[in-house]
Amino acid sequence: MTEKSLNKLTASEIVSDIAARRTTAEAVARACLDHIAAREPQVEAWQFLDPDLVLKQARALDASGKVGALQGVPVGIKDIIDTSDMPTEYGTPIHKGHRPHIDAAVVALTRRAGGLIMGKTVTTEFANRHPGKTHHPQDPARTPGGSSSGSAAAVGDHMVPLAVGTQTTGSTIRPAAYCGCVGYRPTWGDIRCHGVMEAAGSVDTVGLIARSVEDIALYRDVLLGVTPQPMVAQVAQAPQALRVGFCRTPFWDQCDPATQKSLEDCAVQLAKAGASVTDVTLHDDFKRIDDAHRWVSSFEFARNRAWEIDHHYGMISETLRNNRLKDGLACSFETYRESRGFLARMRRRMHDVFNDYDVLLAPSASGEAPLGLNATGNASHCVLWTSTHVPCMTLPLFTGPNGLPVGAQLIAARNNDRPLFEAARWVMQHGV
Repeated sequence: MTEKSLNKLTASEIVSDIAARRTTAEAVARACLDHIAAREPQVEAWQFLDPDLVLKQARALDASGKVGALQGVPVGIKDIIDTSDMPTEYGTPIHKGHRPHIDAAVVALTRRAGGLIMGKTVTTEFANRHPGKTHHPQDPARTPGGSSSGSAAAVGDHMVPLAVGTQTTGSTIRPAAYCGCVGYRPTWGDIRCHGVMEAAGSVDTVGLIARSVEDIALYRDVLLGVTPQPMVAQVAQAPQALRVGFCRTPFWDQCDPATQKSLEDCAVQLAKAGASVTDVTLHDDFKRIDDAHRWVSSFEFARNRAWEIDHHYGMISETLRNNRLKDGLACSFETYRESRGFLARMRRRMHDVFNDYDVLLAPSASGEAPLGLNATGNASHCVLWTSTHVPCMTLPLFTGPNGLPVGAQLIAARNNDRPLFEAARWVMQHGV
C-alpha cells in the first residue's frame, strides 16, 4: 500500500494497520494533508488547518506507544465545537480568531482514544441557514448541504475518514447524503454537547459522518466513553427478520421522481432479501411537526444569540436576520411552550410507531445536491426525526440523474442506536 492511498482508508482500517505496524499516524496524516492540498482550492472544506500542528501531533501519537480505539485516525471538527489549540469561530466574522481555553467533550474524548484532530471544518453561520464557503466535492456549482458542510465534504472527498457535525434540523443527515457519506444523528442526549455552541438545545445533537457504518459504531462508543464493541459478523439474512416500515412521510411530494423511485425499488429489494417490508403512514398530527419545530428552534436560537444581536447585529447575515432570528424574536413564550409540549406528545406517538417496526425507511433529502451556493437544500426530510429525538442514519445507496449521490434514511426507536447500525449495514448490502 502506498502512502498516497492511506487517505482512502476507513477509520477502522487505519486503527488496524497502525496496530499491526503496517503504517503510522504520521504516514496517514501526510497522505490526508497531501490530498487536502490538492483538493482544498476546489472544495474549501476547512476553516482552520495547520499542517505543522497536525504532523507534530501525529508524531506524538506514534511515539506514545499507545493503541487507542481511534489511534492515528484523522478527524475533522465542525467549527462550532471548541478546541483548545485551534480557533473556533462559529461561522461568523463576529468571532474571528476566537480561541477557547479547553476542548469540547467530543474533542477531548476523541483525543483520549488516540484520534488526531485534523482541523476545523466549515459551518454555516452559527450552524444555521447562511452558507459557508464550501463546495460540493463532486460538483463545485452545487451546495454540499449544511450546516455541517465542511465535515461532509471533507469525508466525501477522502480528506479525512471521520468528521463531527451537529444537527438541529437536518445539518448532519442532509450534507452527508449530498456528499455520499454515512451520516448519523444519535438518540437525543446520548452524546454530550459540552463545548458545542448551542443552537436550540431542545433538539441539538452532535452528528457523526464517516464512510462506513462500522466507523460510526466505533466512534459512537468512543464518544459515549465506553469500551468499543465490534459489530457482529456480517450475515446474508436480514437481522432477526428485520421489520421495515416504508415511510413516505408528509414531505414525500418534495422528493424528485428519481429519488421516489429509488426508495420504492429499495423497499422491493429489501423484501426480496428477506426483510418484512410494509408501508407505514404516520398520523396526520405529525404534519404539524415542521411548524412546531420552527417555533421551538427559532425561539431558543434567538435567545442564545442575544449577545451578538445586542452588540454586532449588523454583522449577522440578512439570511439569518430575516428568517431564524425574525421568527425567534416574534415568537411568544406561550407559542414556544405550546409547541414544545406538542413535540413532547409527538415523541410519545413516535415511540408507539415502533411497536410494529424495527426501522423506518425514508428519504434523507429531496434528491441530489441542488445547484447553487446560496442555500443548503431542503431539510424537511429530517425534521420529523430530529424533533422526536430518534436515532437515524443516511446511507449512500443511490445515484441521481446527474451522477451524484442520493441517500436513503433509516430511523429507529429512541435508544435503539445499536440495532439501527446492524440494520443499516444489512441494508447497505441488500438495498440496491
